[in-house]
Amino acid sequence: MFEKIVLRIFFCGGLISIPLLLFRKPPIKDWIIVFLFTGIISGIIDMVLVSKNYLSYPKRLFPKKFQIHFLFDYIMCPVVSVAYNQWTYKDKSFRVFLKLFPFTIFHMLLEVLAERYTKLIRWKKGWKWYHTYFSMTLKYFIVRISIYFIRKVSKQQESYSSK
Repeated sequence: MFEKIVLRIFFCGGLISIPLLLFRKPPIKDWIIVFLFTGIISGIIDMVLVSKNYLSYPKRLFPKKFQIHFLFDYIMCPVVSVAYNQWTYKDKSFRVFLKLFPFTIFHMLLEVLAERYTKLIRWKKGWKWYHTYFSMTLKYFIVRISIYFIRKVSKQQESYSSK
């Protein structure tokens, strides 16, 4: 019962956060791209990890439809990724990387607690906290680098088309 309450709280909190983060400040199209791209990456990675039996989610939303953690992959992780990208919007590469640590450390600590004290996640086949930490760091950084290059290409196209 406790797990269902936690899932519902995170689900409602995530749904409320989506419009607040996506439409809070420009460039809105960037935040929508970050949200969708993070969701796609998270879903694919989770499908692989679950199918290879590294992780399982005994208690999850939509258990008959998904083996993955729908709430985390398609709502919470993209919301956190948008928040991180907004926070680092004008930063240079070293600051972007340094500002990633509060997000990934917090996520890793939540997952360690969830694995230890709830039935929301189970680590298998030698999966450890540092796998979560490094995979989350890499995922958020890849999304951040991707939106940087998307912005760069977009600016080049705008300057080319205005000539």
